[in-house]
Amino acid sequence: MSRDMRPQEPTAATPSRLWTVAEANGRIATLEPLLEQLRAWAVRLHEVHAELRRLSAFWGTEIDAPDHADHHLKGRLEAEWKNLSRRLDESIEALRAEAIEVKDLREGLVDFYTIADDNLAYLCWRRGEPAVAFYHTLEGGFRSRRPVATLERPSPAPTRSP
Repeated sequence: MSRDMRPQEPTAATPSRLWTVAEANGRIATLEPLLEQLRAWAVRLHEVHAELRRLSAFWGTEIDAPDHADHHLKGRLEAEWKNLSRRLDESIEALRAEAIEVKDLREGLVDFYTIADDNLAYLCWRRGEPAVAFYHTLEGGFRSRRPVATLERPSPAPTRSP
């Protein structure tokens, strides 16, 4: 996931599983708090990055001197940056391993791999929606989503395990 919370491009890899609408709806209850945590980490990561830029712009290379007054602050911020980055990356990768793609943390936009109209597609859900009610092609996106009620085959074949 990009640190600035931009949407990601669809992956070309075969997903580890396919989701039904019912399965995706069952996962929403645990996704909502996780997305809030991920968003909070991304916001803090942005704040840490801004503070590191400010320190660097103000002090230049002087801040790297061990006896500089803000040297320890810079070190603490860099450690926090690494920790937050690692936690975000690990969490996003864990979701990808479940065939769940986080598209936008700010909006809480998530896609679940599925089969729609005999093609690989995404079930599309946004934080705040009561259920997964839309889908779109892998090349499409939020703006091209259509109601799941219009699917020829609303549920994929049996779920594949990773």
